[in-house]
Amino acid sequence: MPERTGGTLRVINARLPGHDQTVTLNIVDGVYADALPDGADAVELDAAGRLCVPGFVEPHIHLDKALLLGDVPVNESGTLEEAITIVGEHKKALSGDDIARRAREIADSALSHGVTRIRTHVDIDTRSGLVAFDALRAMRAELGDLVDIQIVAFPQNGIVGDPGVEDLLRKAMDRGADAIGGMPFNEDGPEASRRHIDIAFAIAEESGCDVDMHVDESDDPDARTLEMLCEATIANGYQGRVTAGHTCALAAYPDDYAKRVIDLAAKAEVSIITNPGTNMMLQGRADAHPKRRGITRVRELLAAGVNVAFGQDNLQDMFYPFGHDDPLELAFLLAHAAHMGHPDDIATLFAMTHEHAAKAIGATDHGFAPGCTGDLVILDAESPLDAVIRRSPERTVIRRGETVCETSVSRSRRAVA
Repeated sequence: MPERTGGTLRVINARLPGHDQTVTLNIVDGVYADALPDGADAVELDAAGRLCVPGFVEPHIHLDKALLLGDVPVNESGTLEEAITIVGEHKKALSGDDIARRAREIADSALSHGVTRIRTHVDIDTRSGLVAFDALRAMRAELGDLVDIQIVAFPQNGIVGDPGVEDLLRKAMDRGADAIGGMPFNEDGPEASRRHIDIAFAIAEESGCDVDMHVDESDDPDARTLEMLCEATIANGYQGRVTAGHTCALAAYPDDYAKRVIDLAAKAEVSIITNPGTNMMLQGRADAHPKRRGITRVRELLAAGVNVAFGQDNLQDMFYPFGHDDPLELAFLLAHAAHMGHPDDIATLFAMTHEHAAKAIGATDHGFAPGCTGDLVILDAESPLDAVIRRSPERTVIRRGETVCETSVSRSRRAVA
């Protein structure tokens, strides 16, 4: 499909987060501009005072595993470990066509909710090779007109512990992966974890790409690879180019050690992605009461100046049986899990859906500034709080200045006598 260059659009009466007055937004040839050129043939759209964002950003999802619920055995224990075992046993049965079909369905659902950028992790290991990666690469090319998709080459089974996967990761980078992933705590001990991280950074430097790892997705307070990752980030001069997903164990650390690691993350400029739905579902399974809920120290990280965002992670699979990739639903979940109910917290939660998430995936052309990609979502809401409270499905989604999706809701009811 040839990629459109973009439309020219004038949006009037647009309400931006944190602004009392409405504004006019101009998109020229698919990018934001201060004003329309004289005589420009622009479409005009009245936002009617509704809240607008420059497209939601999904910074952490697994499109290759989505919608497997019902096609694989039930995760009887509900744990991360059993979920990984189940998916490992069924990878060879998954065809590229099936992976692409399910991924396409979720990407379409995400777009209807206003997501115009996605970063997906895709499993690469010696059991399944590059089947899933190639399927998502083809799907990315197919949907590029509608949604930007970044692909992270993700060695869930380890690098040191899965001999041969290092070569596969390099092949994935050569074929167009956007970032190198990792899961260092899944290796056999701290030394192997360090080696895992070192290999990933070596591949990143060879490819000129960013690093995005699953880090300490565990209740175990001895899961301490976040510190290793931050140290490696600084040592390799990769500040601002590394993202750590999950970091669940950070919540289990003693407070003094947690503070030290948080300060190190701030120094390394590492972005943190929490995944409230999946993390709350998988973590704390072995606890008596009180039960840990798997959410990292969101408020402490934010207070230290760390960029924090959230993602869907898994959906309707052996890891997490729910979800349809709506950032407002995830914001609602995280508000409860991280005790974020103050008006300032709500503003931050809403910023996580686009500004924080865009920073985490290195999307420097995201926003309303001139030259940024002309994506826009008009919500049925007047404020971030209103958007999170109601989570209305009524949304108009604009991609590079052209409307690509509109969702409306019709209600009828009998009058009360």
